[in-house]
Amino acid sequence: MSEDPYAVLGVKPEATQEEIRKAYRGLAKKLHPDLNPGDRQAEEKFKQISAAYDIVGDAEKRARFDRGEIDAAGNERPRERYYRDFHGAGEEPHVYSSSGGFSDFMDSEDILKEMFGRGGGEGRIRLRGQDALYRLPVEFLEALNGATKRITLPDGGTLDVVIPAGTRDKQVLRLRGKGGPGLGGGPPGDALVEIDVEPHKFFTRKGDDIHLELPISLPEAVLGAKLDVPTPSGPVRMTVPKGANTGTVLRLKGKGAPRGDKSHGDEYVTLKIVLPQQLDSEIEEFARRWQAGQSQNPRRHLEA
Repeated sequence: MSEDPYAVLGVKPEATQEEIRKAYRGLAKKLHPDLNPGDRQAEEKFKQISAAYDIVGDAEKRARFDRGEIDAAGNERPRERYYRDFHGAGEEPHVYSSSGGFSDFMDSEDILKEMFGRGGGEGRIRLRGQDALYRLPVEFLEALNGATKRITLPDGGTLDVVIPAGTRDKQVLRLRGKGGPGLGGGPPGDALVEIDVEPHKFFTRKGDDIHLELPISLPEAVLGAKLDVPTPSGPVRMTVPKGANTGTVLRLKGKGAPRGDKSHGDEYVTLKIVLPQQLDSEIEEFARRWQAGQSQNPRRHLEA
């Protein structure tokens, strides 16, 4: 969990932007890696103050952090006010925390009348609308390669959500101005869309890398082979070396998930030898002859 950026920089939450800037510059001069070669602790602290300054050194990010919209690492932090689940075209979305759509947000006229009476004071207050929170299921390859999904809003309107390539499970996308209506002429809130990446039938993702278990035959393992291997961007040719075994891991460089810097992670292929469901007599006879001349004990490492 990231530390509070104000505490990291040693300033109070009410500090001015200039005070924050001076605090950061003072710490950066003391902790910069060029001035502390080989000092891992100073390097780590320099990273911390840089991350903290990235949040509160920027007036807009600081305001969002103070409102609770982002956390100390800059990640979206949705408020549990309104949650709607989208399961795809033709299905009714399920409402988690409230069931009335945008009618759950109090009518602006009622609030203003409550605050100012029925007189002419309504123009004296403008409030930003509530953020609307949605959960959107996305297929594994759609999240990995990018896609556009259309969802239906509570008022019957539609919203196109662009899923960036490399989107992670539980990542929150912010769509500005697509939330609840503002009060007294205030701006609307935002729509926060939490992405639920559905499992794939044979790919799994760990960080930016993709993992795949690839079945191979006994001859392919013993003799080696060139096989077409599925990747998120399409099949590629891969060489299985002679004598490959179950558990052997081969890497396909750059065939993993897209990163923000336009590079990609890797795909790791774990081999699994699969015998025929029905062994013929020739294979059985070969195994008996081969076993007779072997002294290998594959379980030796398990002996006490």
